[in-house]
Amino acid sequence: MHSQPPPTRSILAVPKRIFLTLFLCVLLQFFWHQQQSTPNGIAVALAEPSTLIKLTQFNFGESLLTAHALMLYLQSHDNQAGVTIPFQTIDYQIVLQWLRLGLQLDPQSQYPLLLAAHVYAQVPNINKQRLMCDFVLDAFLESPNERWRWLAHCAIMAKHRMHDLALALHYAQQVNLHAKFAPHWATQMHIFILEDLGEVDSVKILIGALLANGQITDTHELQFLSDRLNQLPNSQKNSHSHQSF
Repeated sequence: MHSQPPPTRSILAVPKRIFLTLFLCVLLQFFWHQQQSTPNGIAVALAEPSTLIKLTQFNFGESLLTAHALMLYLQSHDNQAGVTIPFQTIDYQIVLQWLRLGLQLDPQSQYPLLLAAHVYAQVPNINKQRLMCDFVLDAFLESPNERWRWLAHCAIMAKHRMHDLALALHYAQQVNLHAKFAPHWATQMHIFILEDLGEVDSVKILIGALLANGQITDTHELQFLSDRLNQLPNSQKNSHSHQSF
């Protein structure tokens, strides 16, 4: 008695995510091969993600996988065969295209914002730092309660690395206005930046309001703000503070 051969399944029965995974692997392998085939010591410029943007139109619903692959490729760009590319030489307008695409495909991901705030914003170039932080600000405004930490980091960086108190204040005020569930240290940053700017009267009003509205319940934080209010000078002269956050 002959056994029946197992039934064969149509290729259409293969999950679409498998096709997408294979296609992404082939595409990324192509980009990697293009870099490896370049003579050692010659850097390949970061290309616009136009080809990959077209790919996203046919991602079979697997946008998370696509976004992850794009961010991995972007992050690996500065290390190519025989050469390490300084961030100073990378076109940050193109970097922005990659970051925006990654965030568009996976809005819940924090990875594009982490790359912007902690990787690409670390270049010693104020214009590029500002470009990355403004990208973080735009993304923050779309989802403040999930993305406040990245804008808070940009506020700190604007103060201590870019030495731009006005910009630091702008970022900190946005956190205060929109991030309703951020911790108090993040929502109160603008108070101490105002103090650094010599706006002592404004600081007194803000701290007084925090103490009066009952929003803060932690006894240590209440004591800290109360002590800080008492230490403020009576006039705006000599009102600069060295408080860091």
